[in-house]
Amino acid sequence: MTSAPPSPALIARLVCPVTKGPVHYDATRNCIISPQAQLAFPVRDGIPVMLPEQATPLEAD
Repeated sequence: MTSAPPSPALIARLVCPVTKGPVHYDATRNCIISPQAQLAFPVRDGIPVMLPEQATPLEAD
């Protein structure tokens, strides 16, 4: 089951709770990415869960 993506207006207002830096939505993974913190925040039912304890580290590509 695929969750709905968050609205672009919501994404534009978000910042990383760890670094306070910019974030972007990754549609492939359905998560919010913080490049500075190297964290991925889950999106559940179209709502970003911006809690550091819910984030997962990004894998080095």
